[in-house]
Amino acid sequence: MTELNMDYNSERPDLVIPEYGRNIQRMVEYAVTINNKDLRNQVAQAIINVMGQLFPHLRDEENYKHKLWDHIFIMSDFKLDVDSPYPKPSPQQFQEKPEIVKYPSNDIKYGHYGQILEKSLKAIVHFPEGEDKDRLIVDMANMMKRMYMTGAESSISDAVIIKQLKEFSGGKIEWKEEWTLTAANELVPRENIPNRKRKKNIKKKVRRKI
Repeated sequence: MTELNMDYNSERPDLVIPEYGRNIQRMVEYAVTINNKDLRNQVAQAIINVMGQLFPHLRDEENYKHKLWDHIFIMSDFKLDVDSPYPKPSPQQFQEKPEIVKYPSNDIKYGHYGQILEKSLKAIVHFPEGEDKDRLIVDMANMMKRMYMTGAESSISDAVIIKQLKEFSGGKIEWKEEWTLTAANELVPRENIPNRKRKKNIKKKVRRKI
């Protein structure tokens, strides 16, 4: 009885670019072994055409032909010597690690405010004195109050907001007696404040009904 030699995928070498499949990989490997350069160029062009037919959606992408040529060089382990219409890529191009993204190192003292508000207050300090600057300061204070109530899950006194406002401005903003902050219930409706105690009470009521 004749024994069959079964070729299992698990025993085959890994595909360099799995999307193209093993047949394209074999075609590229064959092209590398061709001694005649003219014939090698013809085979490479034929492989490019087949790759384009397998993935017609690539034609909608910019420089899709360039990408196909890059892929064929990658699949050949950069050993394919052909006259490409594009510069031949080097292995180093695909081994470079992405640059590390630098994050701001400044510590945010009050997370619910963020850095933008602090920078805005420092900028307001340099505005010319007058009604416009006064109105802007009060608006920023109301914004701080609203942000605290929605982010810190609790209410806050106007005195604390005024103190933090002065702190953010480096002590250069003095709160005037005639200025007033908007009432808490007008800034943020009670149902929009994420109060933990109210959530717990709601859960207890639901459990009792069940």
